[in-house]
Amino acid sequence: MFYATADRDRTKLPRDPFKAIVAPRPIGWISTRALDGRVNLAPYSFFNGFCSVPPIVGFSSEGWKDSASFAKESGEFVANLATFDLRGPMSETSAPFARGDNEFARAGLTMAECRLVAAPRVAESPAALECKVVDVIEIKSASGAWSGAALTLGEVVAFHIDDEFLIDGRFDTARAHSLARCGYQDYAAVEKVFALARPKGGGDGVA
Repeated sequence: MFYATADRDRTKLPRDPFKAIVAPRPIGWISTRALDGRVNLAPYSFFNGFCSVPPIVGFSSEGWKDSASFAKESGEFVANLATFDLRGPMSETSAPFARGDNEFARAGLTMAECRLVAAPRVAESPAALECKVVDVIEIKSASGAWSGAALTLGEVVAFHIDDEFLIDGRFDTARAHSLARCGYQDYAAVEKVFALARPKGGGDGVA
């Protein structure tokens, strides 16, 4: 099958397959605190790492939702790891609550203080990344028009890791059962990992 994006045959593909193809995607469970003290927590599947030195992560918000607005206003956010055991509360925090409503309380989660940012982290999560905003990019289409989405990039300035998930000095992703978003209403949980060394050769290779 081939189709130009604007010409999808909805009789054959009633649901856009884009998110199912670009999958699995790690979930950025983003917590923020506005300057007036309001707290927000929401999951974002358009989330990933973008640089290792310094460590940079980013999440894309389709519209100026609280996470993006609060992060831009305060210059800070926290990326909490969403796991299979936390799938219920994670999903609960995706509900369209009123602006500034505390999703921690709604989902029965515990707010824990961070060290270098004012935003709280999810105490129940096995890992959390304290981040300082380095850029906010309004994503444009090929025509140059704003898509309505904003990419918030943050430098990870501190890590919180539950020692239970550190095995021989390495974070055990499979043990944590990290969640990922697939297409439609589908999710995946990491249950098994395998090592695959990069082959040696000339040039820089492929990232």
